[in-house]
Amino acid sequence: MSTQTPNEARGNEARVIPLRPPAARPERRPAAKEPLWRDLVGDVLRRERQAQERTLKDVADSARISMPYLSEVERGRKEASSEVLAAAAHALGLSLGDLLARAQTELVRLTARTAQHGRRTTGHAAPRGGLCLAA
Repeated sequence: MSTQTPNEARGNEARVIPLRPPAARPERRPAAKEPLWRDLVGDVLRRERQAQERTLKDVADSARISMPYLSEVERGRKEASSEVLAAAAHALGLSLGDLLARAQTELVRLTARTAQHGRRTTGHAAPRGGLCLAA
């Protein structure tokens, strides 16, 4: 019994083609992660509550939502409904529009450093009116 493969028996030895090294790729920085809306809104709620020197329990009671749920919203772990956001905002003396406007301002501030596709901005404020939310 022969140990040759059928190609070797015919005189066609298998050729090994060396692999080319991968083409050099330019170093790319990982794209900056855009902040999530729930994180921005939660940050605004927490900052306002702390600025008023109010406890989580006090604001939750005033908004008629549970304290653990408000805590989750403030930490950006829960995507709150517009009713919950309005209740929390009103408990802090804000309108829903005030809350969303502050979150939008924060979004513009955080994303103005690096424009889309990694291009640097010129330092000018991002144009307003690009974000429209309905409650």
